[in-house]
Amino acid sequence: MVQNTVRPRGRPRSFDETEALERATLVFRSKGYDGVTIDDLVTAMGVGRPSLYAVFGDKRTIFLRALRAYAATKGARAAKALLAPPALRDSLTGFLRHAVESATEAGSAPGCLIECVAPLVDDAEVRQFLKDAATGAVALMERRFHDGISAGDIPSDFPVAARAIQVIDLARGLTMRAQMGMPRTALLQDAEEAAELVLLPRRENWATEK
Repeated sequence: MVQNTVRPRGRPRSFDETEALERATLVFRSKGYDGVTIDDLVTAMGVGRPSLYAVFGDKRTIFLRALRAYAATKGARAAKALLAPPALRDSLTGFLRHAVESATEAGSAPGCLIECVAPLVDDAEVRQFLKDAATGAVALMERRFHDGISAGDIPSDFPVAARAIQVIDLARGLTMRAQMGMPRTALLQDAEEAAELVLLPRRENWATEK
């Protein structure tokens, strides 16, 4: 009698894909896209070269996977900082403070993958991803402003579209200044003041409100 036995295909993986991508993200943040070699990724990710190509693909594919994972994690945290507080002013402050805290987190790599590294990558898919991410961020901010109108935090004629773009630009600016070495305490103070400025009334209403 012949027994049919099923043999496992190959050796089981000795690494965690999510953790390996996180390590790749740190390398790209530290060295930029062009400065990273396959050997850098092999060393950082703890994966042999054959397994790296088989599981993750080439350098470009690894970068795209790392970028998507990084954006998903970063976006979820930013959305929580924005949407959790019930008051609009607290939401804007929390969102901008989160941008500073993320960029100045102890032990993190020096560059933001979205703001500092990806924009320098000459790749159509990367550029499209960044455009889509920016559009999504502005849409989320607009939603928060509309919620503020419904709650009575801001008037119905508040310039939602313009101010939503301004907040996203302010967050980017704070991130870039953090990468330049500006002190965290100063940036957090700037975040507080920026939130106040965003909620100022429309310019044409200033004369009637004085």
